[in-house]
Amino acid sequence: MPRRLLLLLLVTLRLSPAQDPELTVDSPGRVLRLSFLLDQGEAKYRLLRHGREVIEPSRLGFVLRGLDPLDREFKLVSHEIREFRETWTQPWGEKREILNHYRELRVDLVRESLAPLRLTLVFRVSDDGLGFRYVMPEQPGLDSFVIMDEVTEFTFTNDHTTWWIPAYFWNRYEYLYRRSPLSEIDTVHTPVTMESENGLCLSIHEAALTNFASMTLARKSGLVLEADLVPWSDGVKVRALAPMYSPWRTIQVADSPGGLITSYLVLNLNEPNRLEDVSWIEPGKYVGIWWEMHLGLSTWGRGSRHGATTEKAKYYIDFAAKHGFGGVLVEGWNIGWDGDWLENCELMRFTETSEDFNPPEVAEYARVRGTRLIGHHETGGGVGNYEEQMTEAFAYYEDLGVRAVKTGYVNHARGIPRIDENGVEQGEWHHGQFMVRHYRKAVEEAARHRIMLDVHEPIKDTGIRRTYPNMMTREGARGQEFNAWDPGGGNPPEHTTILPFTRMLAGPMDFTPGIFDLLFEEARPDNRVSTTLAKQLALYVVLYSPLQMAADLPENYEARPGPFRFVRDVPVDWNDTRVLHGEIGDCITIVRQGRHSEDWYLGSITDEESRLLEAQLSFLDPNRTWVAEIYRDGTGAHWRDNPYDMEMQSLPVDHTTVLPLRLAPGGGQAIRFRPAED
Repeated sequence: MPRRLLLLLLVTLRLSPAQDPELTVDSPGRVLRLSFLLDQGEAKYRLLRHGREVIEPSRLGFVLRGLDPLDREFKLVSHEIREFRETWTQPWGEKREILNHYRELRVDLVRESLAPLRLTLVFRVSDDGLGFRYVMPEQPGLDSFVIMDEVTEFTFTNDHTTWWIPAYFWNRYEYLYRRSPLSEIDTVHTPVTMESENGLCLSIHEAALTNFASMTLARKSGLVLEADLVPWSDGVKVRALAPMYSPWRTIQVADSPGGLITSYLVLNLNEPNRLEDVSWIEPGKYVGIWWEMHLGLSTWGRGSRHGATTEKAKYYIDFAAKHGFGGVLVEGWNIGWDGDWLENCELMRFTETSEDFNPPEVAEYARVRGTRLIGHHETGGGVGNYEEQMTEAFAYYEDLGVRAVKTGYVNHARGIPRIDENGVEQGEWHHGQFMVRHYRKAVEEAARHRIMLDVHEPIKDTGIRRTYPNMMTREGARGQEFNAWDPGGGNPPEHTTILPFTRMLAGPMDFTPGIFDLLFEEARPDNRVSTTLAKQLALYVVLYSPLQMAADLPENYEARPGPFRFVRDVPVDWNDTRVLHGEIGDCITIVRQGRHSEDWYLGSITDEESRLLEAQLSFLDPNRTWVAEIYRDGTGAHWRDNPYDMEMQSLPVDHTTVLPLRLAPGGGQAIRFRPAED
């Protein structure tokens, strides 16, 4: 249960409507100051850090269909300030104990017109950032309404260096991050990350996205970004009922890039766990019939090279049981994969199996050997077809003893098909309100059947895993599979040095690390993985996911038992996380302590440049001596022409040790720190 340490109501004031005040509230440690002001009737906010402006006065409000604009002619009715502090425990996560300490300013406004409208703004300011949301209370004549635009602005003080991916492109979030001055971006997905000339780091995102359109950011002019809600096919942004609670708009602020990673602002702005029993939710590592399809060695569809056969599943299960993996993913077992399944997604059947795969037999075979079958629901974007079968599909897996399901929404640029009220098919974005509702429905239905989810082609993470802890991980970026078939050659070495500071500020990512056969000259001669072998090990620490795949083929692991030991040893559930080095797009070093042991694990990776870093081991218990089990790039290692050169070494260390980290171009280092034997 969360430990609520302080709940203090500070003040409630009522002011005359003639006044145009500026209301301020400081974060608990007086690091940030949030100001709300009415500027000739326009609602605005600004944010300062240690007295220096981070966000200049920026507009707030909405445009509603058929009603006066809800962004001007405001009068202040009342305001309230309170302070809240609690420490709550994640059932799983990158840190066990989360401090949630903020001061909240609640502002009640009225937009005076022939039909007055009331709007409430709620601001929560912590030492690591700001979250704010809109509340449309119940009021006469406003049972339902339509939002046509949101005018929330983020007005920056300088032309910060910005890392971003474009919005409204067909391949969802699966693009390489670009780096440019803020003044050169267009419309982008969040999280979007910025770094100022003096090293201050910012990330703009949202929290608790529920029954609303997701927010992209459009550069309005100069250094001003404006919320750009992803629309329905008819142009409407949000269909709402009063009372309406918008998602939180979030601004994370840190002295360094690593400070963004250890900020839990987005999680804290979500509601507490709604699932009474979470004993069945178990993080873990898995293997599966997956990578071989991406390499073209087998197929999802039926035929002579069909991957999802009972025989092959048992082979993977035997491997998983031998090496202690908790699950085996099987893709392509059900009816619907034959032919052009993207164009015929309505043919997907989620309880009907191909003739060469026996789910009950496979599930029982796994159970007896101490592992579990992981299910798979690829919808091809056929959401209506999936929702018709969803309850039955999850019940089918529940009966088989399946505890985790990977879902997928691969879809062409035509969009997610939806039949409108006139019986006409429309194409919806993955990120609009229609799909936000669907993804939530899937999470809730899965929970009713005690099933964890790993969602590919998802809606972006906004911290909902706090409320529904069965929402374990998701894709939502360019993952490992691009290395197998991308015409551009796959992900460059810098890609994984950007993800922790951008996409992964939203939440866990199922990147699927652990490829040991980096070149695959026969299967895909024009592609490769652009890392060293040591970097693939380090990714298990750097790229957090509570369901973590050992993505390569079993035979490739068996061929390299030394490095494979780290994959077997490394946990996926953590007690604590710290960032030792962090330069966006250059390098990152993270250490994490396992939740169920005293052991610490280090992952350090670099881009295409070699680096020599130093790791101060002060995080180790000073009352213990330790052994560092090191997996590092060899002296001749290079991602391009010598990726397999790796050294393994064990060293005695303690909390005073300063350990050199030698990273080859495109390389990395992984270390397990365990207490020395008594």
